Amino acid sequence: MRHSRTVTCSSALLLAAACVFASPATAQGVPRAAAAGYVALGDSYSTGVGAGDYLPGRKSCKRSSRAYPVLWAAAHGATAFAFPACNGAGADDVLTGQLGPLGPRTRLVTLTVGGSDAGFAAVMTSCDLGGTSRCLSAVTRALSTMDGPLVRSLDRLYSAIRDRAPAARVVVLGYPHLYQLDGGCEAGLQDRARAAVNAGVDHLDAVIARRAADHGFTYADVRADFAGHEICSRSPWMRGVDVLAPTESYHPTAPGQARGYLPALDRVS
Repeated sequence: MRHSRTVTCSSALLLAAACVFASPATAQGVPRAAAAGYVALGDSYSTGVGAGDYLPGRKSCKRSSRAYPVLWAAAHGATAFAFPACNGAGADDVLTGQLGPLGPRTRLVTLTVGGSDAGFAAVMTSCDLGGTSRCLSAVTRALSTMDGPLVRSLDRLYSAIRDRAPAARVVVLGYPHLYQLDGGCEAGLQDRARAAVNAGVDHLDAVIARRAADHGFTYADVRADFAGHEICSRSPWMRGVDVLAPTESYHPTAPGQARGYLPALDRVS
């Protein structure tokens, strides 16, 4: 099980990209850290993997100063900001390792999670290495996970967030399409496989949106913000496969965080 450290930053320190790391609270019975007004939970799309300029601290979490939570906190003058999101986190990891900063004084919680639970890393490995047939099969398997185990994990997590932060506005953000179809890529996946991957993202977003609505949370759809900036577009905000930095593959760039995720969050927060 992966655990993260909580990062608390004032808006001034955010602008200087300096943070203070506090001890994590990992389980429901563990004493909580002092509640923060804005808490950014989630996986690599929350931490800003792919955006570069990573903050000090636990290196495996890859928290970026260019991630949308950091940008939002700086732009809105958040004076009590916690950033426990961590690369690779699934819903259960967030549940057991990231909820420490939540409390009655928390006013905003943001969250992207579900991609790891659905096995999208394995999907993209199959697509990159196995050809179209294996890619389509991998997407089909991921859909079954989304409709079963993921739903249950999200329900547990969302219930725990509401219990710990009863007064907070909770914004759950979705995932962008990875590919622009009929785009400029001359190599790599066939468009049939790219379309299947995008359809998998659509299904994942629909599952997340339904669970968020059932818990009274706000869902922010980012697909329109990224439209025209997917992989194979002329101006991509998503990274393609990178054999030298595989963790960065299939993640938003700094413009994707600033021009894709941040506007989506601003619209609903």
